[in-house]
Amino acid sequence: MILFSILVALIGLALTVGGIQLLSLGGSVYYLLAGIFLLLNAWLGFKRHGLTRPLFALFLVVTLIWSLWESGYDWWALAPRMGLFMFLAIPLLISSVPDKGGRIVLLPVWAVLGVITLGSLWANPHDLSGTLDMQVDSESPNLGTAPNASWYAYGRTNMGQRYSPLDQITPRNVGQLEEAWRYRTGDMKGPDDVTETTYEATPLKIGDTLYLCTPHNWLVALDADQGTERWVYDAKVPPESQRQHQTCRGVSYLPPASGDVPSAEVLDVAAEAQAPVQCDAELFMPTSDARLIAVDPGTGALCANFANNGELDLTHNMPFNQAGFYYATSPPVVANGLVVVAGSVNDNYAKNSPSGVIRAYDARTGELVWNWDSGNPEDTTPIGPDQVYTASSPNSWAVASADEEQGLIYFPMGNRTPDQLGWYRSESDEKYASSVVALNLATGQVVWVQQFVHHDLWDMDTPAQPSLIDLDTESGPQRALVVPTKQGDVYVLNRETGEPIFPIEELPAPLGTVALDDTSPTQPISALTFRPPIMTEKDMWGATPLDQMWCRIQFKKLRYEGQYTPPSEQGTLVYPGNFGVFNWGSIAVDPKRQVMFGMPLYLAFIQQLVEKDGSDMGATNQGEQGLNSNEGAPYAVDMRPFLSPLDVPCQQPPWGYVAGVDLKTGETVYKHKNGTIRDLTPLPLPIEMGVPGIGGPVITEGGVVFLAATVDDYLRAYDLATGEQLWQARLPAGGQATPMTYLNSQGEQMVVQVAGGHGSIGTTIGDYVVAYKLKR
Repeated sequence: MILFSILVALIGLALTVGGIQLLSLGGSVYYLLAGIFLLLNAWLGFKRHGLTRPLFALFLVVTLIWSLWESGYDWWALAPRMGLFMFLAIPLLISSVPDKGGRIVLLPVWAVLGVITLGSLWANPHDLSGTLDMQVDSESPNLGTAPNASWYAYGRTNMGQRYSPLDQITPRNVGQLEEAWRYRTGDMKGPDDVTETTYEATPLKIGDTLYLCTPHNWLVALDADQGTERWVYDAKVPPESQRQHQTCRGVSYLPPASGDVPSAEVLDVAAEAQAPVQCDAELFMPTSDARLIAVDPGTGALCANFANNGELDLTHNMPFNQAGFYYATSPPVVANGLVVVAGSVNDNYAKNSPSGVIRAYDARTGELVWNWDSGNPEDTTPIGPDQVYTASSPNSWAVASADEEQGLIYFPMGNRTPDQLGWYRSESDEKYASSVVALNLATGQVVWVQQFVHHDLWDMDTPAQPSLIDLDTESGPQRALVVPTKQGDVYVLNRETGEPIFPIEELPAPLGTVALDDTSPTQPISALTFRPPIMTEKDMWGATPLDQMWCRIQFKKLRYEGQYTPPSEQGTLVYPGNFGVFNWGSIAVDPKRQVMFGMPLYLAFIQQLVEKDGSDMGATNQGEQGLNSNEGAPYAVDMRPFLSPLDVPCQQPPWGYVAGVDLKTGETVYKHKNGTIRDLTPLPLPIEMGVPGIGGPVITEGGVVFLAATVDDYLRAYDLATGEQLWQARLPAGGQATPMTYLNSQGEQMVVQVAGGHGSIGTTIGDYVVAYKLKR
C-alpha cells in the first residue's frame, strides 16, 4: 500500500501541476481532475483507508469512459491513457492490507477494463478495406522505352511509372521468395558525414549488369545473376562539398547508337584510374560536389567525348557559388539525345544562393543546348560565358519524367530559399515554385505550369517524380500525369495541357505572418487527396498520460489554425509536416489496370521563426531539422518534428499507411496501416502500428507490389488488389530506397532492394544490396 501511495502521489502531483497549465491554455480539464483524485487516493493509501481500492476502481472506470469518448475504440489511443493506471493498480491488488472488501471491487473492475483495453488490439478504426478492379483496361499501354526484362531508368523508364511487365511473381507464390544474393558496397556513413547521409538508390539493369550509386558517389557495376562486383568508379567527392544531403538516388543511361547492349567487364583496378575512352553508350552520375560524370558502362572509364573528358562542372555560370550549396541528388533525364540536369539548392542556408536552373546538354558531347531558369523563364538560349543565372530561383531536386513521343519533360518544382520568408520572391518565383512545369524537350520553353501551393511558406516542394499514364476518363482517353505532394494531394492532370482531370478547388487558408510578409488567402486542393483532418488536442499522444499531457501543453502553446497556418515567432504547428504525406519515393501506377499504389504518411512538424541577434545562434543548417541560419535575412528558422520528451511523435498513430486508388474514378479503395514497432523499441516487438518511412513502391504485372521504406527494416510484398501484406523479409539495414525487378540470364524474376539506412530518420546504417527470387 505504501509503494502504491508513493507512486500515485508523485504522478498525481505531476498531473495536477501540468493540468493547471493545460487548463490555463484552454485544454482538457481531465488531467487536473485526475491529478487531484490521485493525490486524494495517495493520502487515503497512506492512511490505509478502506476507500483506497474502491476509489481507484472508480478512477479507472471514469478514465476508460473519458478515453473512449476522446479517442474511440483504438488500442494505440487507449493503451497510453489506461496502461500506467492499470499498472498502478497492481500494488493495490497484491497488498495484504485489509479494507473491508475493497479488493473485491477493484479486482473485477481491473480485469474487465484490462480485457476491454486489450480487445482494442483487434480493432482497425483507421483502416479502409476494399478491392481494386483488376480488370485489364489497356492491353498495350505506353510503358516507355525499355525491354521487359530490364530497368533502364529510375522509374524503369522515363514515364516514371515504377511498373514492371513481369508476372512470374504473383500473390499465390510470393511467399516462396528467398534471398538469392547480397552485396556490400563498402561505402558506409562516417563520423564526419552530415546527418542526412542516406542510401536512396534504385539500381538500373542493362543487359546482364546492375548499376547503382552510393551516398559518396561511387558508381558500382554488379553481375545481375550473382551480385558479384565487376567494377567501381569512385568520383572522389571532397568532404567540404557535404553540407546538407549526402545521397545519390540513381544513375541514368544513354543507349548506344550501335544498338548493342553493353556488358560490364570484371576489372582488377579502380575504374577511375583508367584513361578516358570514346563511349558509344554512357552512364551519367550526378555528384554532391556538382559534377555530372559520364562513364562507359563496360569498363567504368570516363567518356572522353563528353564535356571535359567525362566530367561536366555544373557550377558554371552560377551565382554565389559556394562549396556544398548546389548539387544534384537525383539522376538526370536522358531523352531524345539530351541529358537534362536539375539540382538541389540548400534549404535555408542563405538568402543569396545558387540558381535552380534546369539545363539540357547534348548527351554525347556535353554541349549546352538550352537552359530554363525559373527566375528568367522566357530566355532559354544557352547562357553566355560572362553571364550568371538568377540567384536563389526555385529549383527541382526530385526526379523528373519525360514523354519523348510528345517532346515534353516534366519537373516537380521546389521553392525559393529561404522557404519560410516570402518577401524576397519575384513574380516568376511565385509562379513556378511548388508546382509541376512542363518544358519543350527540344527548346526548354514552358508549355504549361500547374501550381500546388501559393506563396509557399512551409517547405512544401513538389517532391516526387510525376508518373505518366494513359487513362480512360469520363471525357474519353487522356494522356495523364499523376503527381503526389507533401501536403497530401494527388494531382491528376492532362500531361499535354496541364489541365486537371480530377477537379482542383481553391479553399480559404489561414492569414497573417511576420510583418514583412503576407499569405495567400486560398490554397488549392485536389479531388484526390490524402490530407488528414485538422489536428485537435484529442489527437495528442504519448507512451503515458504524463508525456501525453506534455504534448497537449505544447500543442496549445503553438500557433495552429489548420493546414497552411503561417510561420510565426510563437512557433507554428505544420501538419502535414515538411517531411510530407508523400516524398521523393512517389507512387507507382499500373498502366494496364489504371490503378495507383502509394504510401501516405502523417507527421507533424514545428517551424519557428527566430529573430537574428547578430551571432550564429548555434545554427546547424541541416535543412529539415534544427536551426537554419538564413544568412542575409532577419530571421533564422528552427524546424523539428513534433516529438514528446520520450522522442516519439506527439500525435496519435497510425503514422504510415499503404493505399490503393482507382485512377479511372479517383476513388481511394483501400488504406491500411503499414509497418511495425520492431525497430522503434528496445524490445523487438513485431506489433503493427503504422510507422513512418521514406521510399517508393514498385508494381508488377503479376499483381504484387514491393515496398520497403518503413523505419522497421523489412522489404514487404502486397496484393495490389486489396493492399493485404503477403510476404516480408528482414533487411540487414534500413530500406529507404525504391526496389526494382528484372529477369536474370536464366529467365528468373529477381527483386532487388538497396538497404543502407537513412540518417535523418535513424534507421540502421549499412551498405547492402539484397536480391530475392522464387525458390526453385
